[in-house]
Amino acid sequence: MTLKVIQVCSVAPLHEPTLVPTSLPLTFFDLLWLRFPPVQRLFFYPFPHPTSSFLHSLLPSLNHSLSLTLQHFLPFAGTLTWPSHSPKPIINYLPGDTVSFTVAESDQNFNLVSSHLCEASQRQDLAPHLANSHDKASLLAVQVTVFPNAGFCIGVTTHHAAFDGKSSSMFIKAWAYLCSNLQNPSTPTPSLPQHLTPTFNRSLIRDPSGLAELYANQWMNHNGSNNRSLKAWESLTETPGDGLKGLFELTPSQIKKLKQKGNSKVKVAVHLSTFSVTCAYVLACLVKANKVKEENVLFIFSVDCRMRLDPPIPATYFGNCVRGQFVVALTKELVGKDGFVCALEGIVEALNRVKEEGVLNGAERWVSIMHDPGKSRVISTAGSPLFEVYSIDFGWGRPKKVDMVSTDKTGAFSLSESRGISGGIEIGLVLPKSAMEDFATIFVQGLDFL
Repeated sequence: MTLKVIQVCSVAPLHEPTLVPTSLPLTFFDLLWLRFPPVQRLFFYPFPHPTSSFLHSLLPSLNHSLSLTLQHFLPFAGTLTWPSHSPKPIINYLPGDTVSFTVAESDQNFNLVSSHLCEASQRQDLAPHLANSHDKASLLAVQVTVFPNAGFCIGVTTHHAAFDGKSSSMFIKAWAYLCSNLQNPSTPTPSLPQHLTPTFNRSLIRDPSGLAELYANQWMNHNGSNNRSLKAWESLTETPGDGLKGLFELTPSQIKKLKQKGNSKVKVAVHLSTFSVTCAYVLACLVKANKVKEENVLFIFSVDCRMRLDPPIPATYFGNCVRGQFVVALTKELVGKDGFVCALEGIVEALNRVKEEGVLNGAERWVSIMHDPGKSRVISTAGSPLFEVYSIDFGWGRPKKVDMVSTDKTGAFSLSESRGISGGIEIGLVLPKSAMEDFATIFVQGLDFL
């Protein structure tokens, strides 16, 4: 399999509007993720035509609409820097800053790569890399890969200190909205609807305890003194050579059965969410399939804090506004007969702590926990069905498949809404071939016995 780069260009904001800031400070929510690996997403779309047809008919619209979109998200066409005079890093746009836009052609089988099971290595070249050094980091990069006479893939990579999942999804939806509206020649240059118009007001994130200063100091003193490096961490694990990327689905009826089983077993009376039962079920299946040897498993999931802050902030707030919530469970209990119930109880308790203690409780320890998670096996989740990634239509229909490449090396599983089943959930994960076979068996058989 080969990937041929056709062109590498730079896309600049069409205009530099005066109402959009050119510089943004990092809040403590941003600083939490300062050196985390970037997030990489792939969107696969059918297009059964030659590469030349794509280059002439679709590429100009993608390019122009990206330029239109960037003028609404101006700072994110810039870079992340940490000036010597600044106590914390800043996002800064300067005239002339651009976003890298790569166009490539692949000889791989589009239908195989965009199926529910494929070799993990076949997708890794489809996501662009961010320019990243100790002194400066790009925030956004795009790659469009054409599979001649079959389809194309839009790969988007975002810096974790600039975008959380909600923000990156919002940016891509804004881009798709403007692109789809360009398809109608009678439509004037479209503006963004309110739900896709970003809010950049950093004063909305109140920080009376000085968390931003604390986090900046913790990063500065991590692996040395005065360490202002913006170099992202290498991923925690390597993608296995025989790694397979699998997508699994839970139907609404299966989710209902999981909730019924949870309600009959969980000791605390509580409303069980689709998120909690899905994560608990996948976690129990993963620990069994991976034959985890560590005594404890540390499960980390993200909590969107926008509506949980006091006072709440707008859903359109753009940047990071998520925290990690932690669940520790005994491996021997997760692999036991009631592994799903054990995982579910831990997740329910963690969610209850957020409600009872407040979303910022323990915030002074968040960075230190991420620096040293202990000797537990770490498993995390990424994405959310609430992002509605399968609704992202650039004007040529919904994606055939949405994939997260960045979870390949972190041991995380991704969540999204199901493409074809209303109310269903799609789970994506990478495992070595033998472990994937075990996971598929455990996943399917466990549902049969509900």
